[in-house]
Amino acid sequence: MRYPDAPRLDLVDDLHGHPVADPYRWLEDPDDPRTTAWAAAQDELAAELLAGLPARPLFADRLAQLVHAGAVGVPVERRGRAFSTRRDPGQEHAVLRVTEPDGSVRVLVDPTTLDPAGTTTLDAWQPSWEGDRLAYQLSVGGDEESQLFVLDVATGEVLEGPIDRCRYSPVGWLPGGDELFYVRRLAPELVPAGEEQFHRRVWRHRVGSDPDTDVLVHGEGSDPSTYFGARTSADGRWLVVSASVGTAPRDDVWLADLAGDGALRELQVGVDAQTSAWVARDGRLWLHTDRDAPRSRLVVADPADPASWAPSAWREVVPQSDDGVLSDVALVDGPDGDLRVLAVHAVDATDRLSLWAGDGSGRLAEVTDLPPGSVTGVSAPPEGGSTAWVGFTDHSTPPSVLRWDAGTPAALTTHEQAPVAGEVPAVQVTEAHATSADGTPVHLFVLSPSGLPDSPRPTVLYGYGGFNVSLTPAYSAQALSWVAAGGVWVVANLRGGSEHGEEWHRAGMRERKQNVFDDFAAAAEHLIAEGWTTPAQLAVMGGSNGGLLVGAMTTQHPDLVAAVVCSAPLLDMVRYELFGLGRTWNDEYGTAADPVELGWLLGYSPYHRVVEDTDYPAVLFTTFESDTRVDPLHARKLAAALQHATTADAPIVLRRELSVGHGARAVSRTVGLAADQLAFLAAYTGMTPVPE
Repeated sequence: MRYPDAPRLDLVDDLHGHPVADPYRWLEDPDDPRTTAWAAAQDELAAELLAGLPARPLFADRLAQLVHAGAVGVPVERRGRAFSTRRDPGQEHAVLRVTEPDGSVRVLVDPTTLDPAGTTTLDAWQPSWEGDRLAYQLSVGGDEESQLFVLDVATGEVLEGPIDRCRYSPVGWLPGGDELFYVRRLAPELVPAGEEQFHRRVWRHRVGSDPDTDVLVHGEGSDPSTYFGARTSADGRWLVVSASVGTAPRDDVWLADLAGDGALRELQVGVDAQTSAWVARDGRLWLHTDRDAPRSRLVVADPADPASWAPSAWREVVPQSDDGVLSDVALVDGPDGDLRVLAVHAVDATDRLSLWAGDGSGRLAEVTDLPPGSVTGVSAPPEGGSTAWVGFTDHSTPPSVLRWDAGTPAALTTHEQAPVAGEVPAVQVTEAHATSADGTPVHLFVLSPSGLPDSPRPTVLYGYGGFNVSLTPAYSAQALSWVAAGGVWVVANLRGGSEHGEEWHRAGMRERKQNVFDDFAAAAEHLIAEGWTTPAQLAVMGGSNGGLLVGAMTTQHPDLVAAVVCSAPLLDMVRYELFGLGRTWNDEYGTAADPVELGWLLGYSPYHRVVEDTDYPAVLFTTFESDTRVDPLHARKLAAALQHATTADAPIVLRRELSVGHGARAVSRTVGLAADQLAFLAAYTGMTPVPE
């Protein structure tokens, strides 16, 4: 292929004595005329190649059915009203509904009604304790800015909003619905230039008042990249505030008695652990923590007695499991009104559900009706009750809601099933383990076609491996479409995730980040050795931190894969902190400002690992121009570097998308992107898709 001209600068930085070349730094500036012309030429190249892929119409048709499967969110109940999201086939976005005590259902927020163009997304929502008011957050054009609104649930009237600068803001209501705690960034004119995305504070706000008159609660003098949490008790007495610097796997936690002096007192400060704290209806302080328990446990203390806040005084309710990671809990009532805990544990990336006594006397029952898959959440009324909702999905079941009842603790019934527009293909799921370079076993979910003979097939290997994210079984229209076409889809549970707790996460971060890439390469080698695929039929795919993963695979093992989809990626690990939200991730990766940590980053940074005259695989970069998390410059720079260096005939192309960001998007945009990605992988792994 003839690629657009991309001048190579003779630019070499001296960083702590390391000479670091950066020939494509000019591509960091989207407004540079050279960048504009180069990007337009890349658009033409990508559009021509993708439009001509023979499998694209088939994948587009299949995805249009499977992506249009519905999705149902776990209800949140307040005084008999149940709030939940639902998306039906044909809808671009999920709507937020309320189900009244009489069973009637009304839509409260419909992003498509607000914006028929489909660029508005519902980011978050939280009903008041009485269920009569709703705080919700919207973003437009993929910017994830989360403007905050409040509406009256009974009338649907918007009482307030938009309040800007509320990205990643929790909402903690006070009883009565007149006041709430939330998180908002400082105004741009109050912060240094270039730091407008940082400098958050916790505020107390009265609904209907000018946000500029809000009361500052916490955050003054904190690190600019700090994220905050705010949580209230249903009786309004207790406020919990948490803080973490960037995405560091540790947080500080304070507790305030709002019925007393309202001062925040240290519950956990300066400790290398994560703790989620709240005061429940029984008046106890509940702590879901990995402190002294890397697979997490649930303990209780007395909020009114600071002496009980010390770990030595905690009373365990759900102890750390030998093999499972405690990921979620809900407090429920037993048949006799005694408090119990419905607990979710992940074992080898598959969830289990069990019931525990609230007094700490141990496990009471296993919920044996739960199929193998993922629990997407558990929810119970905060005022108490003997029932709970359980969100569920697996590789072929769209997100749905099950019902649990204390009278039959081992059983689950279907509460709301998400509809599917077309027939879900039959899929065989095989679990396997690869062995990484240091001998660590790496769990794999292998999805293959049912009823077709076993033989090497075009295979997509997908992974993430970072930020404590767990890849448990989940409905994926993309995976199902690939398997329906006759291919194999594999999900790898790499170090850096949370599949085995915080130790597993830390084994894949900072100076140990190379473990993640070794795990991924071992997964590829296992699939080849076991006859699932061959190097000529193997593709890898990942996005965001997973884009870094497949970028590393491309530059470290170019002979192991035939095709790559690298989406919204981090790729220049020397300068990643300078753009988007990069500085919030330096606890995960390290910082180039430190000479030792720069060495870690240079060791694997894909942009700096490109070698001229190498046969690189086919690579499709997909970026989103409104992405405020990972700047598209990463993909621009590596695309240019690979186009210059490769000696292979396989194409390296960059697909850009406007008016969409890193996160949620309209369904039609999802179909178009996924069809391009799968058709590209099919073309360069030798797939001839099986027809309907």
